[in-house]
Amino acid sequence: MLRRLANVLLYGLLIFFAVLTLVPFAYMVCGALKSKYDFAASLFLPAGGGWLGVGWDRLTLANFARLFTELGLPRALHNSILLASVSSILTVLCCAMGGYALAKHRFRGRDTVMGVVLSALIIPGPLLLAPSFQLLYNLDLLDTYTGLILPGLAPAFGVFLFRQAMLNSVPDELLEAARMDGAGEIRIFFELVLPLVRPMLGAFLMISFMGTWNNFISPQIILQSPELHPLSVALNNLKGLYGTDYGVIMAGTIVSIAPVMCLFLLLQKEFISGLTSGAVKG
Repeated sequence: MLRRLANVLLYGLLIFFAVLTLVPFAYMVCGALKSKYDFAASLFLPAGGGWLGVGWDRLTLANFARLFTELGLPRALHNSILLASVSSILTVLCCAMGGYALAKHRFRGRDTVMGVVLSALIIPGPLLLAPSFQLLYNLDLLDTYTGLILPGLAPAFGVFLFRQAMLNSVPDELLEAARMDGAGEIRIFFELVLPLVRPMLGAFLMISFMGTWNNFISPQIILQSPELHPLSVALNNLKGLYGTDYGVIMAGTIVSIAPVMCLFLLLQKEFISGLTSGAVKG
């Protein structure tokens, strides 16, 4: 009886916190389906004479229609998909290469490089905005996607994660056997090493995709042309000077959440196993 009571209490708490977590999402969905008047008049669904006292006939998709016809959201959505896809793929590849080199190759200065990587983990990102801007200005890369993608190709966090994954998942005997069979380092890396760290690839791919997708500060600093802005900046520009249509903002937020949610549902197993693959051996 005590165990049953404890289970009931535990599941009751879990259900309560799950509902509490979903309340903001419910508010966002309801707000996206309401007009300006109903958004101000009701908290969730508009009141009316329909089932459960809700005015179902007053729900509308006009906010989504405005996003895709009047406010130029398709271009911003295309920019975000392009940036997040290219950046995440290149970041995963560069971090995997760096982690593999630090974990499985012995070369002069390896410990120094590892020390630099660990030191870079404690540097706050905003401190690098000014020097990064100056460097991109000198390289004439401002207002380009190259200038936005290039500084984040090999973050220290990703290199460290892949190093840990390589130490745990890639046996030295397998690499030595491949070299004795005449395989080159590039072939070993792509045909042997990457399949062994597939969970980490999926996990860090999602982390990189979400980081680029939600990036808000860097695009505003590097990209001056409005037609190059990603979705995160375009949604912020929906705020008016004398008034704000919150229904449109809620609809845009749903559009921005949907791709990341789909990616998480596809890669959730790799995400969980990938983050735990490097947590044992240091």
